[in-house]
Amino acid sequence: MAAPRSDASALRARYPLLDRDTSIIAFNQRVLHWAEKPEVPLLERLRYLCIVSSNLDEFFEVRAEPHLAAWRAGTDEARGMRRLMATAHELVQRQYQIFNEVLMPAMAAEGMRIVSHVDRTPAQRRWVREHFLREVKPLLVPVALDPAHPFPLVANKSLNFIVQLKGRDAFGRSNEIAIVKVPRVLPRVLRLPARVSGGETLFVMLSSVIRGHLPDLFPGREVGDFSHFRVTRDSDLWVDEEEVKNLRTALRQELHQRHYGDAVRVEVSSACSEQLAEFLLRQFKLPPEALFRVQGPVNLVRLQQLITLADRPALLFPPYHASYPVQLRAGTSVFERLRAGDVLIHLPFESFDGVIDFLREAVQDPQALAIKQTIYRTGNDSRMMDLLIEAQRRGKEVTAVVELMARFDEEANINWAERLEAVGAQVVYGVVGFKTHAKMLLVTRREGRRLRRYGHLSTGNYNPRTAALYTDLSYLTADARLTADMDQLFVHLASHSHLPRMQRMLLAPFTLHRRMLAEIRAVARAAGSGQGGRIIAKMNALTDEVLIDALLRAGDAGARIDLIVRGACMLPAALTGNIRVRSIIGRFLEHSRVFYFRVGDAERLWLSSADWMNRNMLRRVESAWQVTDPQLRQRVIDECLTAYLHDERDAWLMEDGGRYRSVVAPGQAPGPGAQAALMARYRS
Repeated sequence: MAAPRSDASALRARYPLLDRDTSIIAFNQRVLHWAEKPEVPLLERLRYLCIVSSNLDEFFEVRAEPHLAAWRAGTDEARGMRRLMATAHELVQRQYQIFNEVLMPAMAAEGMRIVSHVDRTPAQRRWVREHFLREVKPLLVPVALDPAHPFPLVANKSLNFIVQLKGRDAFGRSNEIAIVKVPRVLPRVLRLPARVSGGETLFVMLSSVIRGHLPDLFPGREVGDFSHFRVTRDSDLWVDEEEVKNLRTALRQELHQRHYGDAVRVEVSSACSEQLAEFLLRQFKLPPEALFRVQGPVNLVRLQQLITLADRPALLFPPYHASYPVQLRAGTSVFERLRAGDVLIHLPFESFDGVIDFLREAVQDPQALAIKQTIYRTGNDSRMMDLLIEAQRRGKEVTAVVELMARFDEEANINWAERLEAVGAQVVYGVVGFKTHAKMLLVTRREGRRLRRYGHLSTGNYNPRTAALYTDLSYLTADARLTADMDQLFVHLASHSHLPRMQRMLLAPFTLHRRMLAEIRAVARAAGSGQGGRIIAKMNALTDEVLIDALLRAGDAGARIDLIVRGACMLPAALTGNIRVRSIIGRFLEHSRVFYFRVGDAERLWLSSADWMNRNMLRRVESAWQVTDPQLRQRVIDECLTAYLHDERDAWLMEDGGRYRSVVAPGQAPGPGAQAALMARYRS
């Protein structure tokens, strides 16, 4: 039951929620801190700088359009756009400051430099010019703007140049502005050959190569002011799922349009003239706040190519070799092990190979009759998808629930759906209007005169690459009630039939939100009656206002609450007396969702695919399951909760106004960290 409106208003007056978008940018400020840490290998620091740029790209692609719509409409909410842009500008300014004043000098000390046009030796200039004439110029088509040549369509996040020309063209006209679009196929970073590098490791940026040879693109004209630029566009896809007859076909058609959505940001060089900058803003219908002047490449994400080209392993993290899951034994039957009890795999400290071996055994086992799996983010190169295709070819019943609307993975998922259908697998696309975000794999096996199910549930995706980079929990089980729930959910996703009462699982949008509220309120009542109440919840984001209000009331009742929230958190912990919020930013991306509740002496622990966000609770298909095995429950508590609450290396504590403070004070040596301890424990 919802709280009375007056109570809710009083609660909001005492605890005004933090702004979600500002909180997302604050998360990226914490990530950027890794680019400044001297104990982090140099090229890894550069990688964190690139990650922040990638995160900001996605932020603008997904979150900026409503703010700009308010600006275009002239509403009071336009102030939010200006405040948001100002915060983003501060982050970007700091990012390029680190790039120019910290990382570039550190790279130079290691014999690595990005060489600009003016700093190149004659031999280097000859090599660059030959490369430009041979590899670059043939692919460039400069467009001088006039009534017959309007401003060309500029793709999302592509590299372009705007050039001001002097003199007259071949027809005697003085068209002043030209646009040069740079094809994506051209590598953005080039390594100069050793013969012209003087014993150093030298790089040139493609933008610098083109900038130094712009006159070659406009013979007979004088090049005046110019700038490279990059526009970011709104990238949310719009498909009326209720109306289209074939979602996959409609989505594939819509994917092309993503590159040309409404502009939300434009980046130019710091030296770009006011005239050219204002021209771009008018062209893209953007306010001045959406213009970002940068001192360096307009796309720092592409510097990840430099990390690869440098080939300097000593400047990277030492490779981490995860152990094979400790509860499994390589080369022995996973099915046999699961008949003895459930298995927990803590990724990436234990390897994803245990999950792949589970599926491989099902594919190769003649007694395994059916395999069902959800597919959300598997990537373009997935061993698991290949195994599903092999299973279908071997005559097994394969059902794949493919989520076509997984943002930025739509095309990969469409391709896998088509490949699976091509070999005869049953492919369904879940429930219209509700993304299928639950991660499940179910195997049905004949054993004697009966069928038995074996299942896998996870807080993360079936993606071998990210499984080595994200922290997640994989859960293998032969529990009859839990696997029966999984089977019912697969049937529901395929047929849209009514779900029976689940025995061991919670499901969004049906029971998960309601049960989490009930758990929080039970803790609040226990705390208020003197029994003692405790909540520890680990997640990626906390933005659901109903759950936040329940947590605030539980804190007011005396419950001790610790929230480990990696990214956006709208709960103003600093205003409360019993709630603490911390964020862990480490070598691996924190991704597991763990919810612990204690009422008196009774403990309940849930694992889930869902964050505490309104979309996850009410507009997605999500799963949560309770860990009832005492040993596994304690292991999760020890490794995913207690260790992180005592982290003295990678933790950040929320303070007033949603600001965060590192647990490591300036000049202080970092203490023990949860990720480092788990790496040491599970290292192969």
